[in-house]
Amino acid sequence: MTAKIKPINSKKTTPWIRRGVQIFFFVFVAFVAITGTLAEQGSTIPALGEGASLHAICPFGGVVSFWQLFTTGTLVKKVHESAVALAIIALALSVLFGPVICGWVCPLGSVQEWMGGLGRKLFGKRYNTFVPRKLDKALRFLRYGVLIWVSYMTIMTGKLIFQDYDPYYTLFTFWTGEIAIVGAVGLVVTLMLSLFVERPFCKYACPYGAFQGIFNLFRIFGIQRNPVTCIDCKACDKACPMNITVSGAGTVRDHQCISCLKCTSEAACPVAETVLLAAGSYPAAGPAVGGGAKGGSV
Repeated sequence: MTAKIKPINSKKTTPWIRRGVQIFFFVFVAFVAITGTLAEQGSTIPALGEGASLHAICPFGGVVSFWQLFTTGTLVKKVHESAVALAIIALALSVLFGPVICGWVCPLGSVQEWMGGLGRKLFGKRYNTFVPRKLDKALRFLRYGVLIWVSYMTIMTGKLIFQDYDPYYTLFTFWTGEIAIVGAVGLVVTLMLSLFVERPFCKYACPYGAFQGIFNLFRIFGIQRNPVTCIDCKACDKACPMNITVSGAGTVRDHQCISCLKCTSEAACPVAETVLLAAGSYPAAGPAVGGGAKGGSV
């Protein structure tokens, strides 16, 4: 028996929609950062007025403020109430769809991805394969160490301890000349590594990505591979920026999934309704119709 390949629209729209969303949020965050910094320096752009600070639109600031908010009723220094509200919204989205903030919204993730486009042109198929598999697997848990360290230090000091190290913060404030050297080095290293490894900061060091990744274990809408119609072409594996073996899954539960949807039938998979975002899950499956890949959760 062979899989029936249903014809699908050759003009797959999901990648373009996602790219538009990424550009929108990059421009939005840049706008907020510029107007907010100008306001702090006592000057504004007449047509724009005073903007919010960069901390006001960062949900991770809200996450690391939860403990202090619950125990003392106050927020970590520099964190705004809006960051807590955004953290709660992001939390709800994560429960539903996983780390969509990482895959669709985060400007630093987008910049790494755009740098990766250049790396892919330079190295072709070798791009995103330079790190040995075993080393890569071990390095991916570093970001949980960063999350624990940042959370602990923030609780102990009541300050945004990660600000000076954060390449995201540096990316949007480097023009002010008030960035920490370690942050500048972190940003340069992140951008350079992006030429060899897709989303290196996301994979190995981002504390908010680590927090978001936990929700992949029980999210309501997950990335699912239908083993009945799968032809085992591995297109989903090749498309995944996080190197997840989607073709070996029933429902992807990997903590590194960023819900970018690059692997789905609307973006990469040539068979309609075979890799898709849906509620529920596929159980562990037998050999795929097209080539013998085993299903299961990754």
